[in-house]
Amino acid sequence: MRIIRLTCALRCWGQYERTLARTNRKAGNPPDRPEHMGNYLVAMEAAWLVRDVDAIDDAIGVAVSEAGKRLNSEDMDYVEVEVGATGCPACGEPFDSAFIAADTALVGLALEMEVFNADSEEHASRIAKSEVGGALRDVPLSVVDIVETEADDE
Repeated sequence: MRIIRLTCALRCWGQYERTLARTNRKAGNPPDRPEHMGNYLVAMEAAWLVRDVDAIDDAIGVAVSEAGKRLNSEDMDYVEVEVGATGCPACGEPFDSAFIAADTALVGLALEMEVFNADSEEHASRIAKSEVGGALRDVPLSVVDIVETEADDE
């Protein structure tokens, strides 16, 4: 009786290993998952709306302050927030990304965060959008650039 149970256990274990080798069903990860996990710097842009404002500088200050306040309340002080830059259509010279009409401003914010141990650029992008998007609810957010960074071997 013990031999049959042992044989059955070994056969079941083999089927379990083969199933894991094909794919991790719960996470949906393919078997050829890269062994190298990389660190990535992810740059994003957000469109921030500021109401009842008269000057561009005031709108930029309010937008950066409110975004920073929301991120810090979620303990996300590792996300860098600054005003975005838009190129001049005539000469290409960058200027602050803000526009005022009817005492309402649309301010483009540049956000950066480093993502550690991501499988790929796409994975790092999803992680960054999920983290920042959770803190900045109802704020349009898009990934602008992803750069792989060197791993710190300490």
